[in-house]
Amino acid sequence: MKTASVISRPRGRRIAIYSTCRDDWGGSEELWGRTAALLARGGAEITVFKNHLNLRHPELRKLGALAGVRLQETCPSLTQRARGKARRMSQRWFGATPALWSPSTPFSENFSRALRKSRPDMAIISQAINFDGLSFGLECLKQRIPYVIISQKAVDFYWPDYRSREYMASVWKNALRCYFVSQHNLTLTEQQFGFHFFNAEVIQNPVKLSPQPLPYPDTRNGYRLACVGRLFLLDKGQDMLLRVLSSDKWKQRPLRVSFVGAGVDRQALEDMARLLEIEQVEFLGHLDVETLWGHYHGLVLPSRSEGMPLAISEAMAAGRVSIVSDAGGNAEIIDDGVTGFVGEANEKGLDQSMERAWARKDQWEQMGVAASRVIQKRVHILPEDLFVNHINTLMYGAG
Repeated sequence: MKTASVISRPRGRRIAIYSTCRDDWGGSEELWGRTAALLARGGAEITVFKNHLNLRHPELRKLGALAGVRLQETCPSLTQRARGKARRMSQRWFGATPALWSPSTPFSENFSRALRKSRPDMAIISQAINFDGLSFGLECLKQRIPYVIISQKAVDFYWPDYRSREYMASVWKNALRCYFVSQHNLTLTEQQFGFHFFNAEVIQNPVKLSPQPLPYPDTRNGYRLACVGRLFLLDKGQDMLLRVLSSDKWKQRPLRVSFVGAGVDRQALEDMARLLEIEQVEFLGHLDVETLWGHYHGLVLPSRSEGMPLAISEAMAAGRVSIVSDAGGNAEIIDDGVTGFVGEANEKGLDQSMERAWARKDQWEQMGVAASRVIQKRVHILPEDLFVNHINTLMYGAG
């Protein structure tokens, strides 16, 4: 595993960070969150913007307690009930903040006023999907504030509105850097906007688990797979997994699948599992990563769309085999048949990859060890250090 780099951190610099993530805290928050903490400890002044902030969340509470960090909502006037309704609607239809055709929204207007008041030296726009934060980048562009963009996901069935393309393209082209978590997401974004990016590169998200194979669980009572991720069908495709598991062949095999995570579609999935009379599944909510992989033999991820799932990197780090779809950057990290099994992002493809995996279940432990070695070689131990170095270089270069 690559070692941490030496960081020189700027003092007295003001940095604005805008996150479009609708959840209180998600995997897409880890990179900018850790970066903000490092920059603040180095003397920079950080203002974190989100549409809504749950200050009771432990990660936000920890971040807000740091000297030099300020947390600010861009739409604090909404009632809690209205916020919940907006969040549910957005998650249901988009899985993120929807990018409206107009670059002017109450959120971006509030952000614009905050920029005029604070005049940051740089802004970091962290997008849940590859264009839901570009209206905030436009505000930076208007005020001549240098900015970078992080995109955590790109989806081939969700394209920018035709009325938004012109301003969005301008925001992309004028960013200091555009960061993507997988080559797939970068390539798809270029196709969606119709030009090659001269200012883009692929970055890593932090992995919570050190790459060291955990003891392999006993298989005498059968095999256990964990389906880890937000319970959101449009992206994560857990309904396809239930359909596969409903067939007689899977019901008769000594295999149990646990859904690990929370989300708006939990009740729908539980109802579907009951309808299909699938008894070998359970819904566990959130689990500590190390505890999780101490009890499961592998990961199954039937995603329809992805960026670069932390769930895969963490499973591989723990020495576990992965059965995944080819959505997003999944196939960039899994060597099919060597460290895991990759199938097409549909029900047939999932069934085929699970069949191939089941035929080689006696090799899962060895494949997991190989997967852990891959993570040791290709994943930086502290990607936030690398990102801080990027930000420092760009800030000084931007003057």
